[in-house]
Amino acid sequence: MKVVFFIISIMLLFPSCLGEPPGTMLTTDTKSIAPTQVLHWKMTTTWPPNFPVLGEVAEKYANWVRELSNGQISIKVYGGGELVPPLEAFDVVSNGTIEMGCGASYYWAGKIPAAQFFAAVPFGMNAQQLNSWLTTGGGYELWKKTYAPFNLVPFLGGNTGVQMGGWFNKEIHDIEDFKGLKMRLPGIAGKVLEKAGGAAVLVAGSEIYTSLERGVIDATEWIGPYHDYKMGFHKIAKYYYTPGWHEPGSQLEFFVNKRLYDSLPKDLQAVLEAASQKAQQWVLAEFDRQNGIYLEKLVNEEGVELREFSKETLDVLRSYTEEALQEMIGDDPLSREVYESYSTFQKRITPWSRVTEKAYYNKIMN
Repeated sequence: MKVVFFIISIMLLFPSCLGEPPGTMLTTDTKSIAPTQVLHWKMTTTWPPNFPVLGEVAEKYANWVRELSNGQISIKVYGGGELVPPLEAFDVVSNGTIEMGCGASYYWAGKIPAAQFFAAVPFGMNAQQLNSWLTTGGGYELWKKTYAPFNLVPFLGGNTGVQMGGWFNKEIHDIEDFKGLKMRLPGIAGKVLEKAGGAAVLVAGSEIYTSLERGVIDATEWIGPYHDYKMGFHKIAKYYYTPGWHEPGSQLEFFVNKRLYDSLPKDLQAVLEAASQKAQQWVLAEFDRQNGIYLEKLVNEEGVELREFSKETLDVLRSYTEEALQEMIGDDPLSREVYESYSTFQKRITPWSRVTEKAYYNKIMN
């Protein structure tokens, strides 16, 4: 027995005796561990197929999720219209027909008025402020609460930054020039336009150019110079206005079917969120980079005339915005809860932004 015990001890101390190199028992090759199950998902977006930045980030998100999950979640991305019409993304993910969607929450205003606060509020917070509210100010928890009854879980999908004010075929001298104007303008801003005497028309991105060209709409906003140039709006509209009072920092989103999400192990749930944080950073960075390039092209190469809305016009639009918000909230407890959280945070952060960001732009940047 002593001899047997001695031989076993030697084999444990010197694994090379077993035909394996020293150290084999202390290491694990993680690449050899195969996923127990590969989940094949589809994502439908509200954007045209392969659309710059907006469609790109959906593809990037799918790649990041695949990498972070070691291939356990494989997402195939479809542009708006490839599987379902763009504005049906919310419904098909909610009912489980498709696993994921990508868009902006103000597209669902007709279903959930409170959802608009998680996309853009006229005269509201910019990208930096909104990200702060969502990340550490309680906004994201309210967003999840808002989507839960619809069997959805939202994720951050990037922010466009301050947008341009839109394309017009006539100059906007004062608030009277909005009367009778048919403009592509979603969300709360559409209600503001209606108070100014105009008509808001909700048109999917892929249909804007044709609608403007054929006179279905008289004016449009979209995003900023990069996308506006690619869409060719400078060919069919004369005046390009700033600032984008209607969308000072438009938040984009991914959303997943909640029952599906809840069935995932914690590590895969964390993967979906981690990938969304990468998307949040990449989108704003890419928008700033490209918009700088294409603003120069529009002005210097295409001869686009930049115009600014007058302060008097903006003041009236701001007052209409407050009216529209109060009407939207009405007696809806959820909308009231989200509005109070949003507005309280904005009031608290604005003085800080005024003595830092605003002061820097006004005093230092030329």
